[in-house]
Amino acid sequence: MRIGVLTSGGDCPGLNAVIRSVVHRAVVDHGDEVIGFLDGWKGLLEGDYRKLDLDAVSGILARGGTVLGSSRVQPAHLRGGVETARGHVADLGLDAIIPIGGEGTLKAAHLLSEAGLPIVGVPKTIDNDIPSTDVTFGFDTAVGVATEALDRLKTTAESHQRVMVVEVMGRHTGWIALHSGMAAGAHAIVVPERPFDIEELTAIVGERFSAGKRFAIVVVAEGAKPAEGSSMAFEQGGTDIYGHERFAGIGNRLAVELEDRLGKEARPVILGHVQRGGTPTAYDRVLATRFGWHAVEAAHRGEFGMLTALRGTEIVMVPLAEATRTLKTVPAERYAEAETVL
Repeated sequence: MRIGVLTSGGDCPGLNAVIRSVVHRAVVDHGDEVIGFLDGWKGLLEGDYRKLDLDAVSGILARGGTVLGSSRVQPAHLRGGVETARGHVADLGLDAIIPIGGEGTLKAAHLLSEAGLPIVGVPKTIDNDIPSTDVTFGFDTAVGVATEALDRLKTTAESHQRVMVVEVMGRHTGWIALHSGMAAGAHAIVVPERPFDIEELTAIVGERFSAGKRFAIVVVAEGAKPAEGSSMAFEQGGTDIYGHERFAGIGNRLAVELEDRLGKEARPVILGHVQRGGTPTAYDRVLATRFGWHAVEAAHRGEFGMLTALRGTEIVMVPLAEATRTLKTVPAERYAEAETVL
């Protein structure tokens, strides 16, 4: 077979592990040829690629980012480029394409699959919001980075009797905030799935100081919002050219509100893209490697229009349509678990 692979959307720890796994399984075990499209779907639409052999993927297992590069393509541009993509696949003699990406990438993969291209998807996102898989690689690394930051901030917060408001990634789901907040023993966790009441949040934080505690840690996902009718004013940031919601800095705003209402110094800490970068954890390397292995096997079985997914401890193949139908959000019972240990 001749297999094309690409990485699209935001970078994520573990992407290189998938690329390496695809190449090793395809080349060594099946005698396939693998090419990598550069900068995501853009590379496929423009026919920009490089050959991927064992030398090309040597030493990349533990590297963050992606050696193929990544970019975002406007949905309209991708829809209009279906025939171009089809032509490049035919010209290159590709038998399968393995796109690695999150919600937007998988929607694009589904679009091209419906147009007849031989697609086997691999899900990735640090947000862990793909519903068809129990976990996505990159999530464990992001949670680890956020948890370490929270642990470190506790000591400085206590030394200065401060409230630390730590903003983590999570556009529409609060999995990173939930897991890192629980792991670090944060005193309040704010997620997009549950619009917050600023009065209630102020009371929760204030109770710590009333009880003689010297500091408080609040973890907030970047997509969190105050409840409708809240006394906290907060303007949304509109949308970007890709249709993604822009966020207006909830961490900064929340720190100002808590300082004004509590009379305690509050500092915002925005972790941002540091959560995406650096060396993936052992768990993410293993999961990414397994996803790559199974994607190649699915391609050889002709299971196109599917993607790899972790169910329990097993890797299974599920329809791309299932991955793009909705987002996996934090359910009420998981938030309730967190509340009991804050």
